[in-house]
Amino acid sequence: MTCAPRILITGFQPFPGAPYNPTEKLVERLLRLRRPAFDSIARIGHIFPVTYSAVDRQLPILIETHRPDALLMFGLATRSSFIRIETRARNTITQIWPDAAHTQVRSRTIVTNVESTRRFGPHTLRLLRAAQLTGVDARLSLSAGYYLCNYLSWRAIEATHVEGGPRLVSFIHVPLVPRRPAERPAPGRMTFEELAGAGEAVLLETARLARQQAIRLLAAKPSGSHTGS
Repeated sequence: MTCAPRILITGFQPFPGAPYNPTEKLVERLLRLRRPAFDSIARIGHIFPVTYSAVDRQLPILIETHRPDALLMFGLATRSSFIRIETRARNTITQIWPDAAHTQVRSRTIVTNVESTRRFGPHTLRLLRAAQLTGVDARLSLSAGYYLCNYLSWRAIEATHVEGGPRLVSFIHVPLVPRRPAERPAPGRMTFEELAGAGEAVLLETARLARQQAIRLLAAKPSGSHTGS
């Protein structure tokens, strides 16, 4: 473990009812950014198919392969005009809207006999402030919905309790923005460049949080805990 954080940044493909998902383009932008502040950050990107099986299959592989310190997830909220910093995931799953593979959901809960909600943690306030300082409308959210965004959120929080899992996970819902720069957004709607600026700020804050946590963990290690030959 070092103080240079590894951050896994994820988005989603289009899904039924949303033929364009700006999180794909947002993740690509965040991976391509060249700033001195990003020199000590390892950024890994991934776009999930909008299926429950893809999340269950791909998330553990991504974590095992890349060992990220932090997981920063983005999803589309089609009816929102502002950025939503999710504060918790709920142990519930919709039986109304099928995923992109038309999976038949047989249970209304993700996991049986456990708590009804799991929280991301107090760091959500830091991410909120980082987004707001860019001038966009960003708010805390108490509900990540009942669909794949909530499902991924739940599975990601689960991963923080597994050895080798990320220590910090966050989910950000973004509004639908114009696909092309020439398109003018409706009054009160966000542009992609505004969204990308907020995403960059949130990524930087995530890196700071992950680095601070790594420093604390290193400082807490007993001085003779290392092994050698």
